[in-house]
Amino acid sequence: MQFMLIVKASTNTEVGNSQSPELIEAMSKYNEELLKAGVRVMAKGLHPSSNGMRISYSKPGEKPVVTNGPFSETKELIAGFILIDVKSREEAVEWAMRMPDPMGNGEGQIELRQLHEEPGETENSETFSI
Repeated sequence: MQFMLIVKASTNTEVGNSQSPELIEAMSKYNEELLKAGVRVMAKGLHPSSNGMRISYSKPGEKPVVTNGPFSETKELIAGFILIDVKSREEAVEWAMRMPDPMGNGEGQIELRQLHEEPGETENSETFSI
């Protein structure tokens, strides 16, 4: 079962503030633990929304609209993610609970979401469906 640990953005991540050396060390240790356990598939941080864009499909059949960042609703933005492959939902929650505060100052928030698996899908399949 694959789960995504979605690290929510904060005011600090949106302005590009760097993490403290202590937080970098704690997150590195956490990532090493995920790797040693063989559950980490991928982990990446994202640039601030000022470097991003949104593609909106506001009218059926019409061309989508592109809106450049930054985006004002920080609580709705993502700063990064870790994709894990575990045996159960409970194991995914355990790994999420072990993650250090990703903001390091009490602003951190992680959203845990399970990925869809198609019938007959293997670990190496690259299927996208919503």
